[in-house]
Amino acid sequence: MEDLYRIAFEAAPVGLVLTENRIIRVCNSTFCALTGYQEADLIGQSFRLFYSSDAEFEQVRNIGLEALRKQGAYSDERLLRVADGSTKWCRFRARSLTPEDPLARMVLSFAPNAQNSGPNLTPRERDVLTWLARGLTSKEIALKLGLSPRTIEDVRARLLRKFEVPNAARLLAKISKSG
Repeated sequence: MEDLYRIAFEAAPVGLVLTENRIIRVCNSTFCALTGYQEADLIGQSFRLFYSSDAEFEQVRNIGLEALRKQGAYSDERLLRVADGSTKWCRFRARSLTPEDPLARMVLSFAPNAQNSGPNLTPRERDVLTWLARGLTSKEIALKLGLSPRTIEDVRARLLRKFEVPNAARLLAKISKSG
């Protein structure tokens, strides 16, 4: 029976990862293909590998913790930085196996959007887009990133131009459709 579980894990149509305190303990080949890394390069690595900065890694840590404590599960859409330095927009789901300490042991899944095309984004644009997708206002994003609201507004304006949309709602709708 254990072989069947391993086969199912490896053949899953989404990337699957078991983490302990944000360290990768096991992952499937779908996750490796999604990220561009070999399994041997991922095992024992911190999830920091998939974020553009230490600050982003730390900020993302707290997103969903309350839901993980209360329901044991959390999901969102997020940008995942992959081996070649580009990002992919993914549907992220997490289930904590230890709700009293949610990050102690978790099962994560990553499903890429159907297409991952679009303009190249700077790290700052990725940061702002990630927080916009989580429903934050420019002022809230500015606080999270330690920047002025005006800087965030400038980045938002660049994103609107790059994606050729008139407002943030259309931007997010386009991103969710196109990856």
